[in-house]
Amino acid sequence: MKSDVLDILPPRLVRSLQKLGSDIAVARRKRAFTVEMMAERVGVGRTTYLKLEQGNPSVSLGAYAMALFVLGFEDALARIADPQTDETGLVLDQARLPKRVRPKKTRSAAL
Repeated sequence: MKSDVLDILPPRLVRSLQKLGSDIAVARRKRAFTVEMMAERVGVGRTTYLKLEQGNPSVSLGAYAMALFVLGFEDALARIADPQTDETGLVLDQARLPKRVRPKKTRSAAL
């Protein structure tokens, strides 16, 4: 049997996707774009675009990315997992630093 992606997503992630869709809908209305205009510019059908605004996880990441681009948020995806703002990653890097550093021994050339 095929599992529905909604069955396995944590509720917190579902809410995040719904918020993203809602935020896209607000941005669309602020720019006075109709659903049809957005669907055409994103390159999807009207129904798929409406699912996007609902935060449906079955809509491709590419469609979400294109919607963000059309609305002028083209850099948003690049910032999501940026290593420079990854607090957990930075803490882990710090924890992995050696306690002390010793110079490496060099082999002396045999004469």
